[in-house]
Amino acid sequence: MIRLTIVAGAALALAACTPNGGGAASAGSDAATAGETIRLETGRCFGACPVYSVTVRPDGTGTFVGQQFTAVTGSRDFTLTPAQYRAFAARLAPYRPTEGEQRYAPGSPLCPTYATDMSSIDVSWSGGAGGTRNLYFYLGCVSEDRPDARTALRTAPELLPIAAFIGERPVGR
Repeated sequence: MIRLTIVAGAALALAACTPNGGGAASAGSDAATAGETIRLETGRCFGACPVYSVTVRPDGTGTFVGQQFTAVTGSRDFTLTPAQYRAFAARLAPYRPTEGEQRYAPGSPLCPTYATDMSSIDVSWSGGAGGTRNLYFYLGCVSEDRPDARTALRTAPELLPIAAFIGERPVGR
């Protein structure tokens, strides 16, 4: 009986050391993206679009780097809850390439029709079981295969505790 108690206690202790308690990926996250560091970077536009990068890690740490048209310039560290990490990862997961890089850039086959002078979003996933993945999405692209991508990518940072770092967003950007 004592041996069984010790073994059960050890198993519980080891499960607590894993990111999601030792089971399958947590609800709302994909097993392929569990444990990944995610970096989202916005690009410049013609106007006052906020230009920044944000990196979130599954351990609950994050880094915001404001570059231009943000309330904060330079690097700021922050913390996020497991729920915030999972929500952010889940919002971006449908657009995560299955391998390598995917580019929705003006003139590419994935972006034959586009508006000019718009910002872009560049997302990288690294450190997970699937290796490094990258998505570049020019927000002016009219994407037939990803019609909801622009909204999902633009609003994903709203799931993180960085609104005070970004500041007010121009309407429509």
